[in-house]
Amino acid sequence: MGVERVRDVDDPRLADYRDLRDGERRRRDRTFIAESRQVVRRLLGGSRFRARSVLAAEAAAEDLRDVLTGGLPVYVAPEATLQRVVGFNIHRGCLAVGERGAELALDGLLDARVLLVLEGVTNPDNIGGAFRNAMAFGVGGVVLAPRCSDPLYRKAIRVSMGGTLVGRRRSCGCASAASRSSRSRRMAAPTSPSSARAAPFPSAWPCSSGQRPRA
Repeated sequence: MGVERVRDVDDPRLADYRDLRDGERRRRDRTFIAESRQVVRRLLGGSRFRARSVLAAEAAAEDLRDVLTGGLPVYVAPEATLQRVVGFNIHRGCLAVGERGAELALDGLLDARVLLVLEGVTNPDNIGGAFRNAMAFGVGGVVLAPRCSDPLYRKAIRVSMGGTLVGRRRSCGCASAASRSSRSRRMAAPTSPSSARAAPFPSAWPCSSGQRPRA
């Protein structure tokens, strides 16, 4: 790994780690922030996304040594410097900048046995929780409707425990997704106990989730 030690909070190499709460800047720059050792490990060790650099305290960099490979820039700084650069106490002394890259094609998700569809989920905590559960239960892919919160927002990534980085997902209109899914494969749901016993389990099972409307 290419370790570079940093002490100056104004060091230009740390420009990507400023204004972390500005989600619009991340979308504009086509980047995202991974926070915590566990999430950074998922980004570097099992994700389709490319990491641009890592900023870590000495202990965190040592803990992640096995995945800090391939000439990736690793900036190691004292805890106090890290906190002054980002403006708050970062989780377990470790951050990484990732590049968003291109969206996955919807066709690449339609082979999933279980597909999670999120619609109108605007809270990053709920997005993160949905992806964390999807990762735990082996869901094959996630489709997000246009009004959903950004799954690569820093808090959503952290709450998901890196699930938004390793799961297959696509942001698109749900009407389009449903139309294309129905053309690609037959989907069925049993309507009674007797039909449940008789009906074979479908080749794909869509699960939909969204915001509960207010009374």
